[in-house]
Amino acid sequence: MPDQVSAAPDRSTLRLALVVGGLVLAVLLGFGLGRMNAGTTTGGGAPSLAAEHTDPPGTAPHNHGSVVGGDQGVAVEPGGLSVSAAGYTLAPVATEFPAGRAEQFRFQVRDAQRRPVTRFAVVHDKPMHLIVVRRDLTGYQHLHPSMASDGTWSVPLTLDGAGVWRAYADFTVVADNGAQTAVTLGVDLAAPGGYQPRPLPGAATSTTVGGFTVGYQGRAQVGATVPLTFRIDGAAGAAPLERYLGAYGHLVALRAGDLGYLHVHPEPELVDGQVRFWLTIPGPGSYRLFLDFQTNAQVHTAEFTLTVP
Repeated sequence: MPDQVSAAPDRSTLRLALVVGGLVLAVLLGFGLGRMNAGTTTGGGAPSLAAEHTDPPGTAPHNHGSVVGGDQGVAVEPGGLSVSAAGYTLAPVATEFPAGRAEQFRFQVRDAQRRPVTRFAVVHDKPMHLIVVRRDLTGYQHLHPSMASDGTWSVPLTLDGAGVWRAYADFTVVADNGAQTAVTLGVDLAAPGGYQPRPLPGAATSTTVGGFTVGYQGRAQVGATVPLTFRIDGAAGAAPLERYLGAYGHLVALRAGDLGYLHVHPEPELVDGQVRFWLTIPGPGSYRLFLDFQTNAQVHTAEFTLTVP
């Protein structure tokens, strides 16, 4: 009868396996704890509400929108299409306002556990940028609410005409470990009454506002990041631009139809006296551009229609 080999390991083999298994478990636990502690604030201090939003060195001025594949030159999904995104929800106290009369617009940003968020980074001099526009892309407003200790934001708001308006909350949340998440949430507001929508103006690269002529150069392309360079001229030539909210200009692009939101920031310095933005268009269609700029301590908004085939 042939010899039979036992399937049970001897004691020395078992002891060796236990030792090796313990070492592997220790390494894995140490790696996990290191990942959990990565990014926490040194010294045990919590990140400040006034923490400045910055980009990694060499990062180009950016859109506030999600970039598919993590590359700004691939495809940008517009923000503001949903009341909830990235685990956060925009919760307004009221969504109906009388047309033509100032009322307080109050809202909270809540996390996935429905708790009010109270930690926001200061981005372009403000922790919250609120953009309001009617659904026919008229009546644009760029507002900056103030936050109470319970996380409720408030700002006086006048909806100039009857109709449905879109409010965009553009902000950056600061997590307990210091990580920052930029989010744009949107909600519809209603002003009851007779609504007469206005047609979208035709595409143009030049307009006038407040005695200034504003024009831009550049050709937007779907899926490509391209420069748009804006020149602002007064009666005596190039306007003396001043920094507004930490920059020489702010550009908001809204897509006609679904009102997808792109908030694009310029290069930090003027380029030959002009304001240069880098814009990635998510898809063909008509867009309304709103350029905020400041001169002589006064903010003006120039509006353009951009059509991308």
